[in-house]
Amino acid sequence: MPRDTRSITAADILALDQYELIRTDKKQEAIERKKLTRLSVGPYATVLFETWDSMWLQIQEMLRIEKGGDAQLADELAAYDPMVPKGGELTATVLFEIEDAARRDAFLRTIGGIENHVAIEVGGHRVPARPEGDIERTRERDNKASAVHFFHFDFPPEAVAAWKSGEGSAMVVIDHPNYGHAAMIGRDSRDYLGRECL
Repeated sequence: MPRDTRSITAADILALDQYELIRTDKKQEAIERKKLTRLSVGPYATVLFETWDSMWLQIQEMLRIEKGGDAQLADELAAYDPMVPKGGELTATVLFEIEDAARRDAFLRTIGGIENHVAIEVGGHRVPARPEGDIERTRERDNKASAVHFFHFDFPPEAVAAWKSGEGSAMVVIDHPNYGHAAMIGRDSRDYLGRECL
């Protein structure tokens, strides 16, 4: 599978019967990958850094579940290929997770605009999050934030160099007035994401 193209095309997607033959191995790979790409930021936010492999698996799983054929494949590629890091960027799905629905709803109403308060800091550089596409992030009528966000972090060359140097610290920072937390990105994760994404 040509990860170096930094894009997923229909030619990369396996027929369902072929996918079934390798699905167990691919799911196990995903579990191992999440050890390097999953980060908790404060009590409720989970950052999942995406890669070519994670988006490929998502497409294959959606096709397996819904069995929509070529018509569905076009939609899945349109939805997930933009989240494949295209070089010089990291992409991430950010989830705000609270098990109790009433508490989750109340919390999301306190963090409207959070999409403007997420960044990666590395080597003195601040790389702000850029929301994916035209999906509503914060509902205007009641300022309620979405529980799921899709972000791009567009690294200028000097921030890429700082990331790959391994020097200093790298962290995800959320600085919303009602949710201020940061988490360090470990060395193994930094090395992996540098190879796969930047």
